[in-house]
Amino acid sequence: MPGIPRKAAFALAASVSLALLTAACTGSSGTGASDDPSKGTTLTFWHGWSAPSEVKAVEKLVAGFEKAHPHIQVNVVGNMTDDKINQALRAGGSKAPDVISSFTTNNVGKFCSSGALVDLDPFFEKSGIDPAKTFPKAMNEYTRFDGNRCAVPLLGDAYGLYYNKTAFEKAGIEAPPKTWSEFVRVAKKLTIPQGSSYKQLGFMPNYHGWETTTEHYLGQFSPTYFTPDGKSNLAGDPAFETGFRLQKKLVDELGGFEKLEKYRAGLGDEWGPQHPFHTGQVAMQLDGEWRLGMALDAKPDFEIGVAPLPVPDDQADQYGKGYITGTIAGIAATSEKQNAAWELVKYMTTDTDAVVGFSNDIHNVPSTLEALKSPKLKYDPRFKTFLDIAAHPHSSTTPASVNGGAYLVTVQQLGYDYESGRLTDLKAGLRKAAQQIDTDIAQAK
Repeated sequence: MPGIPRKAAFALAASVSLALLTAACTGSSGTGASDDPSKGTTLTFWHGWSAPSEVKAVEKLVAGFEKAHPHIQVNVVGNMTDDKINQALRAGGSKAPDVISSFTTNNVGKFCSSGALVDLDPFFEKSGIDPAKTFPKAMNEYTRFDGNRCAVPLLGDAYGLYYNKTAFEKAGIEAPPKTWSEFVRVAKKLTIPQGSSYKQLGFMPNYHGWETTTEHYLGQFSPTYFTPDGKSNLAGDPAFETGFRLQKKLVDELGGFEKLEKYRAGLGDEWGPQHPFHTGQVAMQLDGEWRLGMALDAKPDFEIGVAPLPVPDDQADQYGKGYITGTIAGIAATSEKQNAAWELVKYMTTDTDAVVGFSNDIHNVPSTLEALKSPKLKYDPRFKTFLDIAAHPHSSTTPASVNGGAYLVTVQQLGYDYESGRLTDLKAGLRKAAQQIDTDIAQAK
Protein backbone atom coordinates (compact mmCIF):
# COMPACT_ATOMS: atom_id res chain seq x y z
CA MET A 1 0.00 0.00 0.00
CA PRO A 2 1.13 3.64 -0.19
CA GLY A 3 4.69 4.23 0.86
CA ILE A 4 5.80 0.74 1.70
CA PRO A 5 7.18 -0.32 -1.69
CA ARG A 6 9.76 2.47 -1.51
CA LYS A 7 10.53 1.57 2.09
CA ALA A 8 11.04 -2.10 1.43
CA ALA A 9 13.18 -1.37 -1.62
CA PHE A 10 15.83 0.71 0.09
CA ALA A 11 15.60 -0.21 3.76
CA LEU A 12 18.32 -2.84 3.91
CA ALA A 13 20.63 -0.93 1.57
CA ALA A 14 20.22 2.21 3.65
CA SER A 15 20.99 0.36 6.85
CA VAL A 16 24.29 -0.83 5.42
CA SER A 17 25.41 2.35 3.62
CA LEU A 18 24.48 4.73 6.42
CA ALA A 19 27.70 6.04 7.93
CA LEU A 20 28.12 5.14 11.59
CA LEU A 21 26.89 8.00 13.72
CA THR A 22 29.80 9.47 15.66
CA ALA A 23 30.55 11.39 18.78
CA ALA A 24 29.83 14.53 16.83
CA CYS A 25 26.27 14.02 18.01
CA THR A 26 25.67 16.10 21.06
CA GLY A 27 22.97 16.51 23.65
CA SER A 28 21.72 14.61 26.64
CA SER A 29 20.07 11.21 26.47
CA GLY A 30 18.31 11.81 29.77
CA THR A 31 15.65 14.28 30.83
CA GLY A 32 17.95 17.28 30.79
CA ALA A 33 15.58 19.15 28.50
CA SER A 34 14.58 22.45 30.06
CA ASP A 35 12.16 23.89 27.50
CA ASP A 36 8.59 24.64 28.57
CA PRO A 37 6.20 22.92 26.11
CA SER A 38 3.30 25.04 27.33
CA LYS A 39 4.86 28.13 25.80
CA GLY A 40 4.73 28.99 22.13
CA THR A 41 7.32 27.15 20.09
CA THR A 42 7.95 25.67 16.64
CA LEU A 43 9.25 22.16 15.98
CA THR A 44 10.79 20.71 12.85
CA PHE A 45 9.74 17.17 11.92
CA TRP A 46 11.52 15.18 9.22
CA HIS A 47 9.96 12.06 7.69
CA GLY A 48 10.55 9.81 4.68
CA TRP A 49 7.14 9.64 3.02
CA SER A 50 6.95 11.27 -0.41
CA ALA A 51 3.90 10.16 -2.41
CA PRO A 52 1.12 12.79 -2.42
CA SER A 53 -1.31 10.58 -0.48
CA GLU A 54 1.38 9.85 2.11
CA VAL A 55 2.35 13.49 2.52
CA LYS A 56 -1.31 14.41 2.93
CA ALA A 57 -1.69 11.74 5.62
CA VAL A 58 1.32 13.04 7.56
CA GLU A 59 0.03 16.60 7.32
CA LYS A 60 -3.35 15.44 8.62
CA LEU A 61 -1.65 13.69 11.55
CA VAL A 62 0.35 16.81 12.42
CA ALA A 63 -2.71 19.03 12.04
CA GLY A 64 -4.46 16.91 14.66
CA PHE A 65 -1.53 17.46 17.00
CA GLU A 66 -1.49 21.22 16.44
CA LYS A 67 -5.20 21.38 17.14
CA ALA A 68 -4.66 19.60 20.45
CA HIS A 69 -1.53 21.68 21.20
CA PRO A 70 -2.21 25.15 19.71
CA HIS A 71 0.92 26.57 21.33
CA ILE A 72 3.18 24.21 19.34
CA GLN A 73 3.57 24.59 15.58
CA VAL A 74 5.30 21.99 13.43
CA ASN A 75 7.31 22.49 10.25
CA VAL A 76 7.02 19.23 8.32
CA VAL A 77 9.73 18.16 5.86
CA GLY A 78 9.18 14.98 3.85
CA ASN A 79 11.19 12.65 1.60
CA MET A 80 14.10 12.53 4.06
CA THR A 81 16.40 9.51 3.82
CA ASP A 82 18.44 8.12 6.69
CA ASP A 83 21.59 9.56 5.12
CA LYS A 84 20.11 13.08 5.26
CA ILE A 85 18.85 12.49 8.78
CA ASN A 86 22.26 11.22 9.85
CA GLN A 87 24.02 14.31 8.53
CA ALA A 88 21.54 16.65 10.20
CA LEU A 89 21.71 14.87 13.55
CA ARG A 90 25.49 15.18 13.55
CA ALA A 91 25.51 18.81 12.46
CA GLY A 92 22.75 20.14 14.71
CA GLY A 93 21.91 23.80 14.42
CA SER A 94 18.72 25.73 13.82
CA LYS A 95 17.89 23.89 10.59
CA ALA A 96 18.24 20.42 12.07
CA PRO A 97 15.10 18.41 12.94
CA ASP A 98 13.73 18.15 16.45
CA VAL A 99 11.81 14.97 15.61
CA ILE A 100 12.62 12.39 12.95
CA SER A 101 11.03 9.27 11.56
CA SER A 102 12.85 6.51 9.71
CA PHE A 103 11.73 3.51 7.68
CA THR A 104 14.86 1.58 8.64
CA THR A 105 14.58 -0.23 11.95
CA ASN A 106 17.98 -1.76 11.24
CA ASN A 107 19.55 1.61 12.08
CA VAL A 108 18.14 1.79 15.62
CA GLY A 109 21.37 0.36 17.02
CA LYS A 110 23.35 3.14 15.38
CA PHE A 111 20.96 5.86 16.47
CA CYS A 112 20.97 4.63 20.06
CA SER A 113 24.64 3.79 20.52
CA SER A 114 25.81 7.10 19.05
CA GLY A 115 23.55 9.24 21.22
CA ALA A 116 22.03 10.82 18.11
CA LEU A 117 18.53 10.26 19.49
CA VAL A 118 17.61 10.71 23.13
CA ASP A 119 16.59 7.86 25.42
CA LEU A 120 12.80 8.03 25.58
CA ASP A 121 12.32 5.91 28.69
CA PRO A 122 12.51 8.94 31.04
CA PHE A 123 9.84 10.67 28.94
CA PHE A 124 7.60 7.61 29.05
CA GLU A 125 8.03 7.42 32.82
CA LYS A 126 7.27 11.11 33.25
CA SER A 127 4.08 10.67 31.20
CA GLY A 128 3.03 7.53 33.06
CA ILE A 129 3.10 5.37 29.92
CA ASP A 130 4.33 1.77 30.06
CA PRO A 131 5.75 0.83 26.64
CA ALA A 132 5.41 -2.88 27.41
CA LYS A 133 1.65 -2.42 27.79
CA THR A 134 1.37 0.04 24.91
CA PHE A 135 3.22 -1.54 21.98
CA PRO A 136 3.34 -5.08 20.57
CA LYS A 137 6.30 -7.11 21.83
CA ALA A 138 8.27 -7.16 18.56
CA MET A 139 7.84 -3.41 18.07
CA ASN A 140 9.14 -2.84 21.59
CA GLU A 141 12.20 -4.85 20.67
CA TYR A 142 13.17 -3.07 17.47
CA THR A 143 13.00 0.38 19.06
CA ARG A 144 15.65 -0.38 21.72
CA PHE A 145 19.34 -1.17 21.79
CA ASP A 146 21.63 -2.03 24.69
CA GLY A 147 19.23 -0.68 27.32
CA ASN A 148 18.47 2.52 25.41
CA ARG A 149 14.97 3.14 24.03
CA CYS A 150 15.90 5.86 21.57
CA ALA A 151 12.97 5.22 19.25
CA VAL A 152 9.26 4.50 19.33
CA PRO A 153 7.06 2.63 16.79
CA LEU A 154 5.15 4.75 14.27
CA LEU A 155 2.96 2.23 12.42
CA GLY A 156 4.29 -1.20 11.52
CA ASP A 157 4.60 -3.87 8.86
CA ALA A 158 3.65 -7.52 9.26
CA TYR A 159 4.49 -10.35 6.86
CA GLY A 160 2.08 -13.09 5.89
CA LEU A 161 1.06 -15.38 3.03
CA TYR A 162 -1.00 -14.34 0.02
CA TYR A 163 -2.59 -17.13 -1.96
CA ASN A 164 -4.59 -17.56 -5.15
CA LYS A 165 -7.93 -18.97 -3.99
CA THR A 166 -8.96 -19.88 -7.52
CA ALA A 167 -5.77 -21.91 -8.03
CA PHE A 168 -6.35 -23.57 -4.65
CA GLU A 169 -9.86 -24.66 -5.68
CA LYS A 170 -8.66 -26.03 -9.02
CA ALA A 171 -6.00 -28.04 -7.19
CA GLY A 172 -8.48 -29.31 -4.61
CA ILE A 173 -6.78 -27.50 -1.73
CA GLU A 174 -9.30 -26.41 0.88
CA ALA A 175 -7.23 -24.14 3.16
CA PRO A 176 -3.85 -22.39 3.30
CA PRO A 177 -1.03 -24.46 4.83
CA LYS A 178 -0.29 -24.00 8.50
CA THR A 179 2.88 -26.06 8.91
CA TRP A 180 6.03 -26.22 6.82
CA SER A 181 5.45 -29.80 5.65
CA GLU A 182 1.96 -28.78 4.49
CA PHE A 183 3.47 -25.75 2.76
CA VAL A 184 5.86 -27.92 0.73
CA ARG A 185 3.06 -30.27 -0.34
CA VAL A 186 0.75 -27.39 -1.31
CA ALA A 187 3.49 -25.53 -3.22
CA LYS A 188 4.26 -28.68 -5.22
CA LYS A 189 0.57 -29.38 -5.91
CA LEU A 190 0.06 -25.82 -7.17
CA THR A 191 3.04 -26.02 -9.52
CA ILE A 192 2.11 -26.65 -13.16
CA PRO A 193 5.10 -27.49 -15.44
CA GLN A 194 5.34 -26.13 -18.96
CA GLY A 195 8.20 -27.59 -20.97
CA SER A 196 11.42 -26.79 -19.14
CA SER A 197 9.70 -24.02 -17.15
CA TYR A 198 6.41 -23.41 -15.40
CA LYS A 199 2.91 -22.40 -16.41
CA GLN A 200 2.27 -21.73 -12.72
CA LEU A 201 4.70 -21.95 -9.81
CA GLY A 202 3.27 -22.77 -6.40
CA PHE A 203 5.72 -20.49 -4.60
CA MET A 204 8.97 -18.72 -5.48
CA PRO A 205 11.27 -19.82 -2.62
CA ASN A 206 14.57 -18.28 -3.74
CA TYR A 207 16.05 -15.58 -1.52
CA HIS A 208 16.19 -13.23 -4.50
CA GLY A 209 12.43 -13.56 -4.78
CA TRP A 210 9.99 -10.86 -3.81
CA GLU A 211 10.30 -10.34 -0.02
CA THR A 212 11.56 -13.91 0.49
CA THR A 213 14.58 -12.67 2.43
CA THR A 214 16.31 -14.72 5.09
CA GLU A 215 14.99 -12.59 7.95
CA HIS A 216 11.39 -12.85 6.72
CA TYR A 217 11.63 -16.63 6.46
CA LEU A 218 13.49 -17.02 9.75
CA GLY A 219 10.83 -15.04 11.60
CA GLN A 220 8.70 -18.21 11.43
CA PHE A 221 11.43 -20.20 13.20
CA SER A 222 11.89 -17.73 16.10
CA PRO A 223 15.70 -17.76 16.19
CA THR A 224 17.85 -15.89 18.70
CA TYR A 225 20.34 -13.87 16.66
CA PHE A 226 22.70 -12.95 19.51
CA THR A 227 23.80 -14.50 22.79
CA PRO A 228 23.40 -12.52 26.05
CA ASP A 229 26.99 -11.30 25.71
CA GLY A 230 26.34 -9.92 22.21
CA LYS A 231 27.97 -12.67 20.14
CA SER A 232 26.38 -14.06 16.99
CA ASN A 233 24.23 -17.09 17.74
CA LEU A 234 24.03 -18.18 14.12
CA ALA A 235 25.91 -21.43 14.76
CA GLY A 236 24.50 -21.92 18.25
CA ASP A 237 20.72 -21.75 17.76
CA PRO A 238 19.47 -24.79 15.80
CA ALA A 239 16.58 -22.69 14.48
CA PHE A 240 18.94 -21.16 11.90
CA GLU A 241 20.09 -24.49 10.52
CA THR A 242 16.52 -25.78 10.48
CA GLY A 243 15.28 -22.71 8.63
CA PHE A 244 18.01 -22.83 5.99
CA ARG A 245 17.60 -26.56 5.40
CA LEU A 246 13.83 -26.39 5.01
CA GLN A 247 14.08 -23.49 2.55
CA LYS A 248 16.69 -25.42 0.55
CA LYS A 249 14.44 -28.48 0.54
CA LEU A 250 11.63 -26.35 -0.89
CA VAL A 251 13.97 -25.00 -3.59
CA ASP A 252 14.96 -28.54 -4.56
CA GLU A 253 11.39 -29.88 -4.46
CA LEU A 254 10.13 -27.15 -6.80
CA GLY A 255 12.70 -27.75 -9.51
CA GLY A 256 16.06 -26.63 -8.24
CA PHE A 257 17.82 -23.29 -7.93
CA GLU A 258 18.84 -22.81 -11.57
CA LYS A 259 15.41 -23.63 -12.99
CA LEU A 260 13.71 -21.34 -10.48
CA GLU A 261 16.14 -18.49 -11.15
CA LYS A 262 15.59 -18.79 -14.89
CA TYR A 263 11.84 -18.56 -14.35
CA ARG A 264 12.20 -15.66 -11.93
CA ALA A 265 14.27 -13.69 -14.44
CA GLY A 266 11.30 -13.54 -16.80
CA LEU A 267 8.73 -12.41 -14.24
CA GLY A 268 7.41 -8.91 -13.65
CA ASP A 269 8.69 -6.18 -11.35
CA GLU A 270 7.95 -6.46 -7.65
CA TRP A 271 6.39 -3.00 -7.43
CA GLY A 272 4.48 -2.94 -10.71
CA PRO A 273 1.12 -4.36 -11.82
CA GLN A 274 2.88 -7.33 -13.46
CA HIS A 275 4.06 -8.75 -10.16
CA PRO A 276 3.90 -12.55 -10.69
CA PHE A 277 1.33 -13.01 -7.94
CA HIS A 278 -0.94 -10.45 -9.61
CA THR A 279 -0.65 -12.27 -12.94
CA GLY A 280 -1.16 -15.76 -11.52
CA GLN A 281 2.34 -16.94 -12.46
CA VAL A 282 3.03 -17.57 -8.77
CA ALA A 283 0.19 -19.02 -6.68
CA MET A 284 1.47 -18.09 -3.21
CA GLN A 285 3.50 -15.10 -2.07
CA LEU A 286 5.31 -14.13 1.13
CA ASP A 287 4.70 -10.39 1.53
CA GLY A 288 3.71 -7.51 3.75
CA GLU A 289 0.35 -5.93 4.41
CA TRP A 290 0.79 -3.40 1.58
CA ARG A 291 0.61 -6.13 -1.08
CA LEU A 292 -3.15 -6.53 -0.63
CA GLY A 293 -3.90 -3.04 -1.94
CA MET A 294 -1.39 -3.36 -4.77
CA ALA A 295 -2.79 -6.74 -5.80
CA LEU A 296 -6.38 -5.47 -5.76
CA ASP A 297 -5.38 -2.42 -7.82
CA ALA A 298 -3.95 -4.79 -10.44
CA LYS A 299 -7.44 -6.33 -10.83
CA PRO A 300 -6.41 -10.00 -10.98
CA ASP A 301 -8.76 -12.58 -12.46
CA PHE A 302 -8.79 -14.63 -9.26
CA GLU A 303 -9.83 -14.24 -5.62
CA ILE A 304 -7.05 -13.27 -3.22
CA GLY A 305 -6.67 -15.07 0.10
CA VAL A 306 -4.54 -13.93 3.03
CA ALA A 307 -3.20 -16.04 5.92
CA PRO A 308 -0.23 -16.18 8.29
CA LEU A 309 2.89 -17.86 6.99
CA PRO A 310 3.24 -21.53 7.95
CA VAL A 311 5.40 -22.50 10.91
CA PRO A 312 7.77 -25.43 11.48
CA ASP A 313 5.90 -28.63 12.28
CA ASP A 314 7.21 -28.70 15.86
CA GLN A 315 5.86 -25.15 16.43
CA ALA A 316 2.34 -25.77 15.15
CA ASP A 317 0.90 -24.26 18.33
CA GLN A 318 2.49 -20.91 17.35
CA TYR A 319 0.71 -20.66 14.00
CA GLY A 320 -0.38 -17.07 13.42
CA LYS A 321 2.97 -15.45 14.16
CA GLY A 322 5.08 -13.57 11.65
CA TYR A 323 7.96 -11.20 11.04
CA ILE A 324 7.39 -7.61 12.19
CA THR A 325 9.11 -4.36 11.28
CA GLY A 326 7.98 -0.77 10.72
CA THR A 327 8.61 2.95 10.89
CA ILE A 328 10.22 4.51 13.96
CA ALA A 329 10.25 8.01 15.42
CA GLY A 330 12.71 9.70 17.75
CA ILE A 331 13.87 12.99 19.25
CA ALA A 332 17.16 14.53 18.14
CA ALA A 333 19.74 14.88 20.91
CA THR A 334 20.73 18.24 19.39
CA SER A 335 17.21 19.62 19.83
CA GLU A 336 16.76 22.37 22.41
CA LYS A 337 13.01 21.69 22.46
CA GLN A 338 12.95 18.10 23.64
CA ASN A 339 9.96 18.45 25.98
CA ALA A 340 7.87 19.96 23.19
CA ALA A 341 9.25 17.34 20.80
CA TRP A 342 8.10 14.62 23.21
CA GLU A 343 4.56 16.00 23.09
CA LEU A 344 4.59 15.50 19.30
CA VAL A 345 6.14 12.04 19.49
CA LYS A 346 3.77 10.98 22.26
CA TYR A 347 0.74 12.13 20.26
CA MET A 348 1.78 10.49 16.99
CA THR A 349 2.71 7.16 18.56
CA THR A 350 0.49 6.62 21.64
CA ASP A 351 -2.74 8.54 21.04
CA THR A 352 -5.09 5.77 19.92
CA ASP A 353 -7.25 7.89 17.61
CA ALA A 354 -4.17 9.49 16.04
CA VAL A 355 -2.54 6.10 15.41
CA VAL A 356 -5.78 4.65 14.02
CA GLY A 357 -6.34 7.64 11.75
CA PHE A 358 -2.81 7.49 10.41
CA SER A 359 -3.13 3.74 9.85
CA ASN A 360 -6.36 4.23 7.94
CA ASP A 361 -4.70 6.82 5.71
CA ILE A 362 -1.34 5.10 5.14
CA HIS A 363 -2.71 1.52 5.21
CA ASN A 364 0.01 0.19 7.50
CA VAL A 365 -0.46 -1.85 10.66
CA PRO A 366 -1.26 0.21 13.79
CA SER A 367 1.59 0.26 16.28
CA THR A 368 -0.22 0.16 19.65
CA LEU A 369 -2.16 -2.67 21.21
CA GLU A 370 -5.20 -0.44 21.70
CA ALA A 371 -5.15 0.79 18.10
CA LEU A 372 -4.92 -2.79 16.80
CA LYS A 373 -8.33 -3.54 18.29
CA SER A 374 -9.97 -0.16 17.70
CA PRO A 375 -13.44 -0.26 16.11
CA LYS A 376 -12.46 2.89 14.19
CA LEU A 377 -10.03 0.98 11.99
CA LYS A 378 -11.16 0.83 8.37
CA TYR A 379 -9.84 -2.05 6.31
CA ASP A 380 -10.57 -4.90 3.96
CA PRO A 381 -11.53 -7.92 6.12
CA ARG A 382 -8.44 -9.73 4.85
CA PHE A 383 -6.24 -7.02 6.33
CA LYS A 384 -7.17 -8.26 9.81
CA THR A 385 -4.74 -11.12 9.28
CA PHE A 386 -1.89 -8.64 9.58
CA LEU A 387 -3.40 -7.00 12.65
CA ASP A 388 -3.50 -10.42 14.29
CA ILE A 389 0.08 -11.19 13.25
CA ALA A 390 1.26 -7.89 14.75
CA ALA A 391 -0.48 -8.67 18.04
CA HIS A 392 0.63 -12.32 18.19
CA PRO A 393 2.85 -12.95 21.23
CA HIS A 394 5.26 -15.11 19.21
CA SER A 395 5.74 -12.69 16.32
CA SER A 396 9.32 -11.51 16.14
CA THR A 397 11.74 -9.09 14.55
CA THR A 398 15.46 -8.83 13.91
CA PRO A 399 17.37 -7.21 16.80
CA ALA A 400 19.22 -3.91 16.59
CA SER A 401 22.99 -3.94 16.21
CA VAL A 402 25.67 -1.31 16.60
CA ASN A 403 26.49 -1.59 12.89
CA GLY A 404 22.91 -1.57 11.70
CA GLY A 405 21.85 -4.30 9.29
CA ALA A 406 25.36 -5.47 8.36
CA TYR A 407 24.84 -8.80 10.12
CA LEU A 408 21.67 -9.38 8.10
CA VAL A 409 23.64 -8.94 4.88
CA THR A 410 26.02 -11.66 6.09
CA VAL A 411 23.09 -13.96 6.88
CA GLN A 412 21.51 -13.24 3.50
CA GLN A 413 24.75 -14.02 1.66
CA LEU A 414 24.93 -17.32 3.51
CA GLY A 415 21.44 -18.04 2.24
CA TYR A 416 22.41 -17.25 -1.35
CA ASP A 417 25.44 -19.52 -1.17
CA TYR A 418 23.54 -22.41 0.38
CA GLU A 419 20.44 -22.40 -1.81
CA SER A 420 22.55 -22.16 -4.99
CA GLY A 421 24.80 -25.04 -4.01
CA ARG A 422 27.98 -22.97 -3.72
CA LEU A 423 27.99 -23.87 -0.02
CA THR A 424 27.53 -27.54 0.79
CA ASP A 425 28.61 -27.67 4.45
CA LEU A 426 25.91 -25.61 6.15
CA LYS A 427 27.27 -26.06 9.66
CA ALA A 428 30.68 -24.76 8.58
CA GLY A 429 28.98 -21.89 6.76
CA LEU A 430 27.03 -20.93 9.87
CA ARG A 431 30.22 -20.91 11.95
CA LYS A 432 32.09 -18.80 9.40
CA ALA A 433 29.20 -16.33 9.09
CA ALA A 434 28.98 -16.03 12.87
CA GLN A 435 32.70 -15.23 13.05
CA GLN A 436 32.27 -12.59 10.35
CA ILE A 437 29.37 -10.99 12.20
CA ASP A 438 31.36 -10.87 15.46
CA THR A 439 34.34 -9.32 13.66
CA ASP A 440 32.20 -6.67 11.98
CA ILE A 441 30.52 -5.72 15.24
CA ALA A 442 33.84 -5.53 17.10
CA GLN A 443 35.21 -3.21 14.42
CA ALA A 444 32.12 -1.03 14.55
CA LYS A 445 32.46 -0.64 18.31
